[in-house]
Amino acid sequence: MRSAPTILHLDMDAFFAAAEQAAKPSLRGKPVVVGGLGPRGVVSTASYEARRFGVHSAMPMAQARRLAPNAAYLVPRFALYRAISEQVMELLGRLSPLVEPLSLDEAFVDLEAGGSAHDTASAREAGERLRRDIRAVTGLTASVGLAGSKMLAKIGSEQAKPDGLVLMEPGTERELLAPMSVRTLPGVGPATGEHLRRAGMTTIADLAEAGEDELVRLLGKSHGASIFRMAVGHDDRPVVSEREAKSVSVEDTFDVDLHDRVRVRTEVNRIADRCVERLRASGHSGRTVVLKVRRYDFSTLTRSETLRGPTDDPGVVREAAGRLLEAVDTTGGVRLLGVGVTGLADYTQEDLFAQAAEAQAALPEPEPESESDPVGAMAAGSGPSADSRPPAPGPESVAEAVEGAPAERRFPSGHDVRHAEYGPGWVQGSGLRRVTVRFEEPTSEPGRVRTFWVDDPDLELSDPLPLVPGADVVPGADPVPGADPVPGPGRFPAPGTDQSSLPATRPKSRFASPSDSDADRSGGSGSGSGRL
Repeated sequence: MRSAPTILHLDMDAFFAAAEQAAKPSLRGKPVVVGGLGPRGVVSTASYEARRFGVHSAMPMAQARRLAPNAAYLVPRFALYRAISEQVMELLGRLSPLVEPLSLDEAFVDLEAGGSAHDTASAREAGERLRRDIRAVTGLTASVGLAGSKMLAKIGSEQAKPDGLVLMEPGTERELLAPMSVRTLPGVGPATGEHLRRAGMTTIADLAEAGEDELVRLLGKSHGASIFRMAVGHDDRPVVSEREAKSVSVEDTFDVDLHDRVRVRTEVNRIADRCVERLRASGHSGRTVVLKVRRYDFSTLTRSETLRGPTDDPGVVREAAGRLLEAVDTTGGVRLLGVGVTGLADYTQEDLFAQAAEAQAALPEPEPESESDPVGAMAAGSGPSADSRPPAPGPESVAEAVEGAPAERRFPSGHDVRHAEYGPGWVQGSGLRRVTVRFEEPTSEPGRVRTFWVDDPDLELSDPLPLVPGADVVPGADPVPGADPVPGPGRFPAPGTDQSSLPATRPKSRFASPSDSDADRSGGSGSGSGRL
């Protein structure tokens, strides 16, 4: 524990939702929910306006829609969030060389190491200056906690929300912690909290009074001792500038359970390729491949295979994941698939590039029903190569492909577009081959709504615009999210939408025809049904 509150914890306020509100003037002050919009999607972030209805992160999206039916529901735009996060982390780096990022919107900073603070007054000034700088650079608000330990600094930032600063003076820890719920402490989740409640402990003061021996008896030696130390305010963990990655993984939840074994294998291949992309982006290779399968009954199985050495070769990872899949019964249906790589290293063992071929040669020959039988080939573990296999029709497909017809363009709800005549805007909804766009910019007044055909050549997806004038333009916007399909007819009742803003006469043929029988049902404005 330090004698001065020189550990800072920063947490951006409702980050994803706040970024969307800053980018979309028509959504400011209104409930906004960001997350997966499919039947099995979950809430990533809810604005404070949406939280008043009971919506919170990790909630099933279907439940959120019941609680706040008139909120704007948007697909995440990670290119924008990453760009803002980089701006925030740069500001933190000016305070100290010791910055420990926890996520895109959260980090610890050791102010003492950077000479930014040495006592209470200088720590408070550094925290307030940081909040002012973040607002000036990004247009967003952040909450700051200052204390002599990481645990207390994080508790302080939570108490400061939204848009505040809480400083915990060293020496007052026990007094400040005493009335708080036991769930406030890191490591006390629902199960542990209920166990403690049954033992008569509901506040942190109860834990401190019970003593270490009693907590060890209830929770075990390691967990009980750790909880007791935190309850009396002890936390000596240092701020670490680089957190070593232990694993890299990717997983997808499907709107409809997968039953076709070939489709399941195809999805495993696709997810394995994405996992390797992340692995390479982190500058690592890995030795152990892990497959995760959640079945129709919510039972979750994991299987792993350790290779002879670390690799970042997609073929090797695909083949290993395919072999693991053969040991899993998927006949009842699969709702989630994941592929991960653990045992990370910063080098690759060269002879592993031939490992997939060697493993395949060791397998018994399959006995397909015919020369063209794909099931036998897949079951034997041989899948198509990364270069030759066609794109999977998985969760990123938007609609059933029509033979001989071009794929329909996708316009996810909330994403940026630009029209040759009307300029920049964002997608409020899409369905029945129509796209509803609100034309506005971060610095403009709330804009007008117009509806176009999905194949309008003048309408294109675009990069996000900077939230603050003069800021760098966001480089390389995310590709259209390939998570879930955008379904056919839907309603798009976004807050702030004024259908009267649609022009009485729509010029040319770029707009969806108002004479179509279901134009009113699908072409209206709103939050859309694009999915993550």
